[in-house]
Amino acid sequence: MRFIEKIIPYIPLLTKGLGITLELTILSAFFGFIGAIFLVIGMLYGNRFFKILSTGFVTLIRGTPMMVQLFLIYFGLPGIDIRLSPLTASIIAFIINSSAYQAEYLKGGFLAISKEQLEASYSIGLNKWKTIQYIIFPQALRFAIPALSNEIVYLIQYTSVAYTIGLPELFYISKNFASKTYMNIEIYVFIGIVYLILIYIVTRATEIIQKKFYIPGFDLSHLK
Repeated sequence: MRFIEKIIPYIPLLTKGLGITLELTILSAFFGFIGAIFLVIGMLYGNRFFKILSTGFVTLIRGTPMMVQLFLIYFGLPGIDIRLSPLTASIIAFIINSSAYQAEYLKGGFLAISKEQLEASYSIGLNKWKTIQYIIFPQALRFAIPALSNEIVYLIQYTSVAYTIGLPELFYISKNFASKTYMNIEIYVFIGIVYLILIYIVTRATEIIQKKFYIPGFDLSHLK
């Protein structure tokens, strides 16, 4: 009862923090996916320059901590007179990070397409880009759905990193609430449950999407 009485005044702030968490997650996942498409095409089908550039970018981003990337954007860019709000800096950092990871997931899907299908598409007159658009990408996306859903789960969890630059997302608001009320266990358990609910929703949504796009016999068994 005491916890409920204490948390009621903070509900508007917690709701706002949850909204920022969801905004950061959705924008990062969506635009990260767009960026990943260009990266994977560059890695697999670009010329030598774009292959090196795309592969190097993915390797660099995946090899450095998210917090380092966030700090470079938020604290580093003012050095060249570019100042961003915590939300804008977080969105940019998360999009960059997510695009690299999603590119690797999509790459696995692209490589799962059998060479016979590619040869067949060329034999009926499709060029490389039409083959990617109509043959490779739709199947690669199906292969990558589980991994892409995991990326959304990771993004939900990683949004808490943004509190380090003062973004009032869910964890930031919760931390302030805990420090003012000294109800650390209660608030962190409560917020943990909120994160679990969000992740459960993503997981269930992914299962529904997989069933919707499931094609009998369409699996990775031929790769084993």
